[in-house]
Amino acid sequence: MRFRLKLKIKGRELDMTPMIDVVFLLIVFFTLVINFTAADQNERIRLPISELAQPPEHPLTDPVTIHILANGDVIYDGIDLPLQGLLEPLRFHISVLDFMNVPAENITVIIRADARSESRHFLDVKELCWGLGLTKLVLRTRQQEE
Repeated sequence: MRFRLKLKIKGRELDMTPMIDVVFLLIVFFTLVINFTAADQNERIRLPISELAQPPEHPLTDPVTIHILANGDVIYDGIDLPLQGLLEPLRFHISVLDFMNVPAENITVIIRADARSESRHFLDVKELCWGLGLTKLVLRTRQQEE
């Protein structure tokens, strides 16, 4: 007579704790790496298309972003302003950076002008910036869609 040994294998449960830890670490990592700055983007601005548009080679130092709307008004630091209202906030920003030993020559002004705005609005912003000693200007555009 043969004896058979019957083993009952109890169901095994996976420990999900390490996987949950890894998922949360990935969420924290991507949240810290991705920059969601509201000052850099504005959904009301449709950038013009340029064949010469290229992403920057290196990050800009001490950037200041100015959005020019189609009607000529500007958005600075998330606030809608007429062009004349931009002077005082920019002066204040320059004085704060000057206090932190950042000269105006090192400040890069990123201008995001709407494609429907007139070129004179860009020229007015450029003149205002140059009058304050801000000479590094970058005009943002979109790459040509293929």
